[in-house]
This record gives sequence, C-alpha cells and structure tokens, in this order.
Amino acid sequence: MMTGKPKFAVSMITMLGLCAPAAFSATPPKLSGSIAGFVRDSTGIPQMGASVLLFNRYERLIERTMTNERGTFGFEALSPDLYSVHVSLASFVPAIKQKIAVQPGMQSLLYVDLASVLSSIELVYAAPGQGALMSEDWKMTLKASTATRPILRVLPVEISMSDPSKKDKTTGGVFSDTRGMFKVSGGDPGSLGGTSSQTDLGTAFAVSTSVFGRNQLQVSGNVGYSAHGGIPTTGFRTSYSRDGTGPEVAVTMQQVYLPARADLASLTGQDGGLALRTVSAAIHDSVPLTENMRLDYGMSLDSVSFLAHVNYMSKFARLSYSLGDKGTVEIAYSSGAPPSQAIAGGGGNGNDIRGDSAALADDLVALSILPRLALLDGRTTIQRSQDFELGYEKKVRDTTFDLTLYREHVTNAAMTISAPGDFFPAGDVLPDISSRSSVLNAGSFRRLGYAASATQAIGDKIHLGASFGSGGALELRQHELETPSADDLRSKIHSAQRFWVSARASATVPGTGTEISGSYQWMDYTTIMPSHFYLTQRLSPDPGLNIRLRQPIPSFPGMPGRLEATAELRNGLGQGYLPITEGGQRVLLIQSPRAVRGGLSFIF
Repeated sequence: MMTGKPKFAVSMITMLGLCAPAAFSATPPKLSGSIAGFVRDSTGIPQMGASVLLFNRYERLIERTMTNERGTFGFEALSPDLYSVHVSLASFVPAIKQKIAVQPGMQSLLYVDLASVLSSIELVYAAPGQGALMSEDWKMTLKASTATRPILRVLPVEISMSDPSKKDKTTGGVFSDTRGMFKVSGGDPGSLGGTSSQTDLGTAFAVSTSVFGRNQLQVSGNVGYSAHGGIPTTGFRTSYSRDGTGPEVAVTMQQVYLPARADLASLTGQDGGLALRTVSAAIHDSVPLTENMRLDYGMSLDSVSFLAHVNYMSKFARLSYSLGDKGTVEIAYSSGAPPSQAIAGGGGNGNDIRGDSAALADDLVALSILPRLALLDGRTTIQRSQDFELGYEKKVRDTTFDLTLYREHVTNAAMTISAPGDFFPAGDVLPDISSRSSVLNAGSFRRLGYAASATQAIGDKIHLGASFGSGGALELRQHELETPSADDLRSKIHSAQRFWVSARASATVPGTGTEISGSYQWMDYTTIMPSHFYLTQRLSPDPGLNIRLRQPIPSFPGMPGRLEATAELRNGLGQGYLPITEGGQRVLLIQSPRAVRGGLSFIF
C-alpha cells in the first residue's frame, strides 16, 4: 500500500510524462492545425457512429467522418482558417459549432453533448506543442471516465483552459468576445434605384458580443448627412442568434429624407423634404438535412412609409447537395426583395473588411440597402422580383468553377434617371438622394439568363477570375420623346437578350498589406442590364470599370485595435448612360451611377 508521498511522486512523474513530448520535441513547428472531438449523450455515455461534417468558412463541405467506439473523431492537417463542425446522430438534435479557429500547431478540442432537446458543443483550444492530433495523451484524456471531466471546470470562469495565464473570452462574465468597428465614410451618394443608398457623409458602427457564452448579439447603426436632404439620415439594426444552433433574427429601422424639390412639393403639399421610413424584421437559418444536403431559408416582413404605408413579405430558400469530389448542386428560389444575405455577401457591394470583422461589415452594408422605390401616377411602388436558380460549383485544386441558370420576373423596376427638375410632371418620377437624379418606374419584364465563371487562386495573395453570361437587358428603340412624360418613356423601353464578359483580379502587397481589387464588365452599353442577385454563386459582376483599395494603417503602441483606410471607384468610365431627348432637353437613363467613395475604419 502506497503512502501519501509515493502517491504524490507517481502523480508528478505521470504529469511530467504527459508533458515530455512537447518539452523535448525537436520537430520543426507545424504549418497546419487540427480539430478533435469527443461525443457523448446527456448521461455521459460516449456515442459511436455519430456523423461529423467539417465545413470551411464558406459553408462548403470539405471532410466527413464518424465517431469510433470511444465517441472520438479527428480532422488532421487543416490549413489555418475558420471552420464549422456539424454533429448528428439518430434520436438526437444535431449539434453545430461555427467559427472554430485553426492555427499552426493548434489543436481545437470539442466536447459534444447530444440531447433530445438542445445539443451543445464546448470548444477548448490546446496550446501549440501539446502533441499531434489524437496523440496517446489525448486518447488517455478521451478514454477517461466522465467523472474526471468536472476537474476541468473547477478553474475560475475567467481562466482559459488552454492557457491559464489568459482570460477565457467564451466564459468570462455576461458579455464576452466583444468585437466592434467604427467607420467614417464620404463621397458620391448612392441611388434609390440601385443596390446602395449611401449619403454624402456618414458615420457607422457595428458591435458584436457573446451573451453568456452561447448567444450572439450584434448591434449596428449609421448616421448620414446629405447636402441636398437637409436632415440627417439614420439607420439601426439588431440581430440575434444562438451559437449556430438556431435561426438568426434581425430587426432593421431606417429613415431617409429626400431632397426638397418643386415636383415633390406639388404632390405632397410640403415645402421641406419628405421622410422615407422603413422597418424590417427578418429571419434566416441554415439546417443540415442529411450528410450531403443543406437547406438555407429565410423571410422578411417589411413596412415602408412614404406617401402611404406599404407592407410586403419576401422569402427565399436554397437547397444544396454535395456530390463529393464531383462538386455541389444548388437550387434556389426567392420572391419579393432579394435577401440581404445575398447582397451583403457579394464581392461588389462594399464588403471591404475581411476576417473576423466580415459579419460586422455585412451589417453595415445591409444598413445601406433601402427598398427600390419609384412613383407611378403619384403612387409609391416597390420593385419586386421572383427568381428561380439552378447552380453548380466544382473546385479543382486552386480553381473554382461556377455555372448558374436563372429565370426572373421583375415588377415595378426602379431605374436611375437624370433629368431637369421640371422635365416630368409631378408624380411621374421620385426625387433621388442626390438632387441631380431621380428614380423612374421602368415597368415590368421577364428574362432568362446564365452565368459561368472561373476563379484561380495563386497562393494566398493573388486571385484571378473571369466570367461570361447572357441576360435580359432593356433597350430604347427610339431616343426621342413625343411628350415629356414617364408613360411615353416607358413605352419606348423594350426587353432584349445581351451577352456580357467580365474579368477581375485581386492582390495583397507583401509588407504593406495593401489589398487591391479591380473588375471590368464588357457588354452592349447601348442597353441597360438590371442587376441580378445570384443566390447560387458568389459572383456579382458590376458594370464598367471598378477599383477597390484597402490599406491597413500601422497602429501606435497601446492602441487596442487597428485602423484601415478604404477607397472605391464604381463604373469609373461612366458606361451605360443612355440619352433621350425631347424639345431640345436631354434625359439620361443610367445603368449604374459613377461614384467615388472612401472611408476610415477602426476595428477592435
């Protein structure tokens, strides 16, 4: 029988033995990381045969495995990035963990608790040098009885289990893992007839925090000044989700004052600018149906107050099926306004912040999106569309191929138009955010189209892409109006099918971290091709020449965050401006207004 001192000595020898591989390892540092996990039920019994799917940051399935007889699983040799893990087993609610950071030499250990009501996953980061994935040390830990697990929890809640010298962001206090971004921007304003309705000058913020470790709360807002609006525009957005295990719910409120113009004053009887107010409640969720199939769906209820109250509902759904090495097939449908997730995630819509702040930047993009309004006989109309899509994606080494077919029906299309203030009668056009332009109701149209693209990654710093396709466009058969009225102009707009080609490139300059991206779309600019929001691929080609620049600014000692400067040029060559005349006066129909914008962001 051993006495107290021998027992203590044996314990110390065991601890030194476990640490010895890390302490005396002579191997060079690893350039990849790993994820390991232990799956059990609510009573602590290991679960064999659970399906475990590993997705990358773009929610693409990259690996799959099943738990062994001890309830453990592992993924080795993972490139540093953000991943998500989905664990499912019959009779249990699936468990999902997103934003699992993998770093060189790091092991991310997941404790998965499956239940019939609410399953959960606990994430622990193992410090570099603690051994290879699923080494004998980890196997001994995972094979241990569940009675030993509470020992891991006797530490104070603010102590990290992977590094006792640091605080744990996921368990410290009510609010933890708080991230934020503040942005000051300025430049040419957007348009109510386009995808973005930014003001001349604006200040925006977005803050995301974890509530009790499992609830994600995000609040964002902006205040903008328009030289022609007179009163600042405002917008606020709040979203909530529960650690990837449920839907995301978002509420957005916006208020914009349009410029005071004579045609609007005669219609409303007000001398000052008229307020446009919107309230939107949206829900979005992503559910794995099987190992190979995933369903993304969502809906929003919008209320618009402008001259009158208009309420409408929008919905979308996307079904993705993985063919393994043969690629992924997607079927999508949307009705009403395009989902904000599709607009905010597009490469050409202002999402110029990368990494962990991408979700914050997406919220700021969503705040710049307003319903596409116009006037028809003095009544407020909202552009709506019905879209069916079939997409296919396949990745061959560093090259990604996409193909999309779509059918779309658009009603009350909103189009930007530049015309003298007294050219159209009151109620024909809507004053835009800029006093130099208006929004025209261009009527309704149907179109079929397709888009094919290829993206090539050259290392981590350079990405090249090319795409081509065909889609429905709007053309003017006559460039002279008989009468200065919107009805006469609409009668001269007809549908046509046009081919287009686009090229794009992006690069990161070593040392300075400068990111430069550019794109150019060639098409028949004697027509206007309204934007189509693709639901089955990330491609969103912008017309004409577009250049974006992002420059990290070195921080000074003691600065808690980082600074980034951005600059953007849209449709730099001013292509897609269709002239039409009446009585010696000239009107321009605009595909995409030329705009130059810049901003300074503080990210923490």
